[in-house]
Amino acid sequence: MEIVLATSSEFDKTHPNYERWKKAREISFERGRFVKSVLSNFIECENLRIMDIGSGEGGTAKVLAENNFVVSIEKKPGRIIKQINTNLKLIILGDAVNLPIKEKTFDVIILQDCIEHLRIKNNFFEQLHRLLKNNGIIYLSTPNKYSILNMISDPHWGLPIVSLLSREKIKKYFLKNFRKKDYLRDDIAELFSLSELQKSFGFKFELILNTKFATKELLNGNKGLIWSAFHLKILSLIHKLRLERYLIKIANDNKGMLNRFVSPTFYLILKKKMP
Repeated sequence: MEIVLATSSEFDKTHPNYERWKKAREISFERGRFVKSVLSNFIECENLRIMDIGSGEGGTAKVLAENNFVVSIEKKPGRIIKQINTNLKLIILGDAVNLPIKEKTFDVIILQDCIEHLRIKNNFFEQLHRLLKNNGIIYLSTPNKYSILNMISDPHWGLPIVSLLSREKIKKYFLKNFRKKDYLRDDIAELFSLSELQKSFGFKFELILNTKFATKELLNGNKGLIWSAFHLKILSLIHKLRLERYLIKIANDNKGMLNRFVSPTFYLILKKKMP
């Protein structure tokens, strides 16, 4: 297949989101190391077969490929080109919703800040379940639709209320009038609530939140968790007010009010259920 570099708004310095996207690219390896640290709490991260779906420029995939066999799935040709010089075993230009892989192949599947961008079909969750080995797990991170912080400033556009809208409403009411260049993008994010994730995955997977671990990592200086200007300002304020110890104390992995309506991002491990 011939790969042609495509012009992307992510690399357009005049785009309002340029700095946000640039920051995310700059910390891609820190993000990858965080993913590995979460996985290490559940599985030995050596000699694994891993599939990284929507791997972008490959920061996380490259971190995990140090001691594992990693398959990188990415839809955008320009990003695939940037992965070529990594030590990945296999890079696939493909659609994450229609995965071209046989069943029971992987120990781990990575869905890092990806699922909200996909136009998911009914069989997507079945595909993931089929591709995992019997003791396999999924790492899933995605912004919280109902987080008060995301309602104030959407993680993708930096605007209020947008996090609550469906993909089509974002296009109709926001992009059509204020970001016309982005109107035809096929990866507009539509966020999930915790209840929606439980409904989508719960019949095939056990969902385990990692909010407490992520909170400790963030407040102890991990730079791979947040990159929007709004969230970075909130973090700076927390340090100025010396609230770190209090927030670590109240952080928990329960599926209650704190995680449903405050935590800005879900960091989940999904354990495959057997029949």
